[in-house]
Amino acid sequence: MSSRRIVILTEGYTNPSRAKTAAGVLRYAGDDVVAVLDSAKAGQTAQTLLNAGGDTPIVASVKEVAQANTLMVGVAPTGGKLPTPMRRHVLEAIQLGWTIESGLHDFLCEDEEFAAVARESGAVLKDYRKNAERDVAMRQGLRAECLRLHTVGHDCSVGKMATAIELARGLSVADVDAKFVATGQTGMMIEGDGLPIDAVVGDFISGAAEKLVLENQHHEAVVVEGQGSITHPCYAAVTLGLLHGCAPHGVVYCYEMGRANIHGLDHIELPAIADSIELVLANAVPPCRLIGIAINGRDVSDAEYVNEKECVIEAHGVPAVDVYREGAGDLVKAALKFREAGFGAAT
Repeated sequence: MSSRRIVILTEGYTNPSRAKTAAGVLRYAGDDVVAVLDSAKAGQTAQTLLNAGGDTPIVASVKEVAQANTLMVGVAPTGGKLPTPMRRHVLEAIQLGWTIESGLHDFLCEDEEFAAVARESGAVLKDYRKNAERDVAMRQGLRAECLRLHTVGHDCSVGKMATAIELARGLSVADVDAKFVATGQTGMMIEGDGLPIDAVVGDFISGAAEKLVLENQHHEAVVVEGQGSITHPCYAAVTLGLLHGCAPHGVVYCYEMGRANIHGLDHIELPAIADSIELVLANAVPPCRLIGIAINGRDVSDAEYVNEKECVIEAHGVPAVDVYREGAGDLVKAALKFREAGFGAAT
């Protein structure tokens, strides 16, 4: 267990879709979390509201959690601004001298009120998206013996981070020295390192992704967390830059069953999954292989999921799993087979 004793702030956003950061941290770093803060939901549990975190309590104020020392902003709203109802909780934690962790695009350390109070109380304002990355990708020095895997997606919020974490942890259990490489604020909060790719200046996105690989390729395998989608009008530039920068040998494609329209842009239909996969592989430099598919079946029955899985395996010829339902075992086996074949064959 780390020295952080975290209260996750989700005020007014305590559901799996809006509080994706909170749900991810509860699922993969839950031992560090002592409470979730939402004054309107106090008395309930994280599991009930976020499908993660077990009996972790929902509280109404930071003052209710004496053993805590960190307030984590557990949401990532469109535009990256701190929701107004959260300000009073952040200010209260700063007054107590806590560390405030935020993955927002608006930096807490640049807020005059927060910064002034932090100087008096000794609180630390930690903005995960703040960076000074200025490297361009050179495609030099990549270690041939390190297997590079990357999760890509049909859309946003389909499980790319969870799939990458599960795959990396599964490889480690299989005695492969594997590293989960975080490229977004939630992954960074869980793993303790990484870079916020979507906050890097456009010219340097690929360079930042390449830097992450170079820093971690002493491991036998790296599993690089994906961001956005190559066909998402808002985020495709980040997705493509990440794909080029991490130069994967193999990709795992992630999608959600039943989703027909682009996340946040309901007036735009998603492309066919086969077309999306083809576009990813066509834009990968150097060429890479599809080694597996991660199906997010959170809103469907077991029977519907099993039928979907069988159809996907038949259509694409690679293993398919819902990592939330059954873990990443089949993806791990596919990655091991791919590695044993010298990264040259996915089946």
